[in-house]
Order: sequence, then structure tokens, then C-alpha cells
Amino acid sequence: MSAGLLQVDVGDLVFDVRTDGPEDGRPVLLLHGFPQTSLSWSAVTPLLAEAGLRTYAPDQLGYSPGARPGETDAYALPALAAVTADLMTALDLPTADVVGHDWGANVAWALAGWHPDRVRTLTAVSVPHPTAYTLAYRADPEQRERSAYIKLFWQREKAERVLLEDDARRLRRILGDVPAEAVDTYVAHLSAPGALTAALDWYRAMSSSTPVDPVGVPTTYVWSDEDMAVGRTAARACADQVTGDYRFVELPGVSHWIPEKAPRELAAAVLDRVATG
Repeated sequence: MSAGLLQVDVGDLVFDVRTDGPEDGRPVLLLHGFPQTSLSWSAVTPLLAEAGLRTYAPDQLGYSPGARPGETDAYALPALAAVTADLMTALDLPTADVVGHDWGANVAWALAGWHPDRVRTLTAVSVPHPTAYTLAYRADPEQRERSAYIKLFWQREKAERVLLEDDARRLRRILGDVPAEAVDTYVAHLSAPGALTAALDWYRAMSSSTPVDPVGVPTTYVWSDEDMAVGRTAARACADQVTGDYRFVELPGVSHWIPEKAPRELAAAVLDRVATG
């Protein structure tokens, strides 16, 4: 086993990437979401490593201090997918089994839809295919209510102030039942100059004008029924956006933060999907 931290150059960007598992193991790329970092996978990666997989978990664009562009457009989904593909190239990974949670799931869906040659299998966690989410948002009042928080995130400067004031009380509330030590780590990370703005720019660059293609690679979507951000309508609609082999895994009684609250169940779903690719 070889766990460690790499610094990987992608053009003028430098990504921090956590690794685990045997160096000759089949590669798995793990993409975190907001407001977390690659540490969100820390309970999952040992389980994958024990199964012989080699995991790569980057702090994504804006989260790695050396990869924090100042332009909001740099965080649009096509750019996020492209820079992730470039990161894979820099890691010497022509293809990988890709796993993404929350915003990392959005990037994973986009990578599989627009760069399918780079994705052997896909395991998307919590957030469904972007088209499924958009359709649910437009048709389902419950999903619109669940998504109302995004309107705050779009407000530059105000969102940063509101989320970080009073010892980041609201940012901590977002993280819900994530372990307190991890919450402290995420809050400290996003309290660095420019870090929270970069993370929120993912939301500010959102657009439905560039729809993600249907996904043809073998895909598993993992959703939990106590997710505060994604309801059942969006979760069920995900199947319509996958043309390849598709599995839907529902975790009862689990919050949105699946990698930290249900790591064994998630690792089992990933291993099951990797075995079919």
C-alpha cells in the first residue's frame, strides 16, 4: 500500500491529490463536492485500497490553493470537466473508474457525457445527472424548495459574509451531521483568502444552456432518502439520462453526506460497479 499526497501540475495550475492503495491497482478518481475537500473520502479510500484499487482524490479546482483561477467562467461545468480530464492526463491515467459526490458528481457526469473515453465506469453520489436535476427543478415544487439555498450562493460578497460570520455558523449548519472534526477542517480550508469565493463560483457559473450528454458508460447512482438538497423526483429521473448499464442504489436513513456517513455502503456500491466495467 502507498498512501500519500501529490502535487500535480496542469498547465499553470497545481492540484493537491491524495492517493491510496497499491501503485499498480486499477485507478479510481474520487471527486469531492461543496463545501468539502478530498478529505471527505478518507473513510472510503481504505476500503477501496483493501480491494486492490489505487485511489486518486484531488482537491478540485478552486479548492487546491495552487489551482484557484479568479475568473468565474473558469468554474463552468465544461471547463471543470476539461480540467479534470487534463488532471487525469497529468496523473498518467488514460481512463479511470470515476466516483463523484455532490458537485463532484456533476463533474463526473459531465466527464462521462463529454469525455466517455476517459471514464471506465461511473458512480455518482447524491447528485443526479444535470438534466434530471434541471427537469425536476422545473417541474417539482419540492425540488425548487430544496434548491432555494442556491440563490444566496449566487450573491457575490453577501454569500461569503453570511456563510463565514459568527464562526461560520451557517456553513457549519450546511454540513449537518458530518463529524465535527471534519467540519472544523472544511471551515478552516474555506476561510483562507479567496477559497470560499472560488468554491461558490461553481454555483455562479451554473448554466443549463450547455446540456450534458446522456451517459453511455456503466453507471451507478447512489442516493439517500434523507438528502436535504435532492428529492426523489430528481433521483428517479436520473435513469432516463443513462443509456448504458444502470443501477440505482438507495440508502435509507442517510443524509446528503454519504461518503462520511455511509462509507461502507458506498464502497460496496463502487466495488460492485468497478467489477462490472
